[in-house]
Amino acid sequence: MTEQQTQTISPRAQQLTGKYLSFSLAGQEYAVQALKVREIIGMQDITTVPCTPDYVKGVINLRGRVIPVLDLRLKMGLPEHEHTRSTAIIITGTEDTETGVLVDAVSDVLEVSGSDVEDPPSFGKGIDNSYILGLAKTDGQVTILLELDGMIAAVGLSTDRSLLQ
Repeated sequence: MTEQQTQTISPRAQQLTGKYLSFSLAGQEYAVQALKVREIIGMQDITTVPCTPDYVKGVINLRGRVIPVLDLRLKMGLPEHEHTRSTAIIITGTEDTETGVLVDAVSDVLEVSGSDVEDPPSFGKGIDNSYILGLAKTDGQVTILLELDGMIAAVGLSTDRSLLQ
């Protein structure tokens, strides 16, 4: 990349350079920073928890750890979808706080360059796009880069073990 090309890349886009795990929801490609992903598992039995929003599907037992599962389709206002063999749960978080995110299918690991990223457009007042880090133009398509930590925190999901002791 030339010095002139580097100068035209916004500082925000430059910070988004790196590896991303891409996945599909309702035919659209999304991606999260690969460093935020702890593991990817296939669909499992989810134990429902009463009095939770519809996008909180419940909890799973993953090797002795109870992990809440968020249906990203429903959280993002997309229609519910039957689970298939491709349905996956992406586990994010730290050793103390983990959350599962239900997606239609995991696609690939992308190498995103700052020059491929544009800031999210403004859709006007009342439309929250704070969970969109940017839009990556890769392989002739647009992949929406999501910031899952903020989305999960806004939901209020936590399995912080220090709270249980």
